[in-house]
Amino acid sequence: MKIDVIHNNVHLAVIIKDSYSKEGVSFFTSDELSQQLAYMKHSSGKEILPHVHNSVIRNIQTTQEVLIIKRGKLRVDFYDNDKLYIKSYVLEKGDVVLLIQGGHGFHVLEDIEMVEVKQGPYVGDNDKIRFQSVTDKNIKIVEELL
Repeated sequence: MKIDVIHNNVHLAVIIKDSYSKEGVSFFTSDELSQQLAYMKHSSGKEILPHVHNSVIRNIQTTQEVLIIKRGKLRVDFYDNDKLYIKSYVLEKGDVVLLIQGGHGFHVLEDIEMVEVKQGPYVGDNDKIRFQSVTDKNIKIVEELL
């Protein structure tokens, strides 16, 4: 299952649940995003030709990041660009999220191992603005139907 997290016509994130499966290559992002996210499923014997990537100058204005959950459970809290809480989703082993816009916070629900991928170079404290988390009593976890 693919979940687009959208609020007021702003694409905040794409969540790919571990249950997603489709033959071939499926891109989940538009061409203009600075992080591209795709799912690939091929049968044994499929050949992907060797290649190198061309040097291309890209102008990246904001950091987008991908989290890949290896083990455990993570609640992702989504906020708009004004730092107002919107809703939350729970990610589990095998799930992937691309964080595109807006704010986000995390609460570890079960011991977790995850991989993060984002653009560099990292610019330290200039990379983000931290703000107060939503209170537990205001959490709205979205349960998507499978």
